[in-house]
Amino acid sequence: MPSVLDRERTVAPPGYNRWLVPPAALAVHLSIGEVYAFSVFKGPLVTHFDSSLTAIGIVFSIAIVMLGLSAAFGGTWVERNGPRKAMAVSALCWVTGFLVSALGVASNQLWLVYLGYGVIGGIGLGIGYISPVSTLIKWFPDRPGLATGLAIMGFGGGALVASPLTSELLARYADAPEDAIAPTMLTLAVIYAVMMALGAWVIRVPAADWTPPGFSSASAVTAAARRPGLGGGAPADLTADQAIRTPQFWLLWTVLFCNVTAGIGILEQAAPMIQDFFSDVDATEAAGFVGLLSLCNMAGRFVWSTTSDTIGRKPVYAVYLGVGALLYLVLALSGTSSVGLFVATACLILSFYGGGFATIPAYLKDLFGGLQVGAIHGRLLTAWSAAGVAGPLVVNAVADAQIADGKEGADLYTLSFAIMVAIMVVGFVANALVRSIGSARQTAPAAAGDAIPGKTA
Repeated sequence: MPSVLDRERTVAPPGYNRWLVPPAALAVHLSIGEVYAFSVFKGPLVTHFDSSLTAIGIVFSIAIVMLGLSAAFGGTWVERNGPRKAMAVSALCWVTGFLVSALGVASNQLWLVYLGYGVIGGIGLGIGYISPVSTLIKWFPDRPGLATGLAIMGFGGGALVASPLTSELLARYADAPEDAIAPTMLTLAVIYAVMMALGAWVIRVPAADWTPPGFSSASAVTAAARRPGLGGGAPADLTADQAIRTPQFWLLWTVLFCNVTAGIGILEQAAPMIQDFFSDVDATEAAGFVGLLSLCNMAGRFVWSTTSDTIGRKPVYAVYLGVGALLYLVLALSGTSSVGLFVATACLILSFYGGGFATIPAYLKDLFGGLQVGAIHGRLLTAWSAAGVAGPLVVNAVADAQIADGKEGADLYTLSFAIMVAIMVVGFVANALVRSIGSARQTAPAAAGDAIPGKTA
């Protein structure tokens, strides 16, 4: 008999309502999206361990590195075993990460926080992040941008809930926030264990012959071929191994890396950053800013990915990267002029950041087909791993260097913002070079020396 976690036990019966699937995905993504509220822990952790911004920022970077690596290496496993088992594994790792981190704080061992939140929790992040993506695309072949946006917006919105909740718990458990870190982490572990278990229980996969009413796969292929910017040609159904041998994959890897690096640099440092720019902003208001960024991150994932169903993936990425570069320039030159300008600009940047994550699975489907889009997506997320190191490292290292030179306030970030402008320009160029692979179809796994159907430069 198959286990309750096996894929065979999650096949939906006839007449199943596909709109029940996005809430199951949301339950998992809202939980693991807490990682975007890490900056609320950052100040208390720096004080507790008497450490630097860079040393504590490494916790976040490790988590994002492990997210990308576990998504890359686990993508094929997730496709084979189904979303329920993947969500269960994700929940086990994510909750264990909080428990180990709480032990590290209680015993004053920073390396345990690296291991818990960073390594173990990061594995939970990666498996949980990709677990519903291919399932949602199968349930919504008629609207892939909308489908992935519905789920992935939950990851962006996780901090919207986690930021004020964490701030409140830190205030309630002890007079000094640094003394409340461990009980706060234990409380979050319990909450996320329940939410993720519910998501895993509800999730279903469609039967092999299921299609939505009135849907035609032939018309969907034609629509994908006609979307602006890709130069024509239907998606070529490639395996993950074939896809990574195309220039299109590595161009998209560069695009995602640049978009994520620019956004994650603000997100990881958000709470202390706004306080450095504006000295009258207190800790509670800074936590509110993190929550607002999370709201924009979440909204961007839905709004921009849905827009891409109409205008095309390539044009919408041109907006993310081109307009994003201009917005970073505004922050570098005029960020201190008013709180309103700073917040509005940062929020728009984060909406592009979130939109990039939600749009990329549909972009991959347009280029490589739906055969192994989940596994291809997992491998592409190594760009997130690299960006999770690069973005925070740029912002934190530059800030620490400026502090050592006696600078303070907004001067800590001007150089970082200029670097982000250059990074986004690189991404804009990479996106402009993306072209359709062609109309050749390949559904059988390729041997190591097989040619890539329709490969173009």
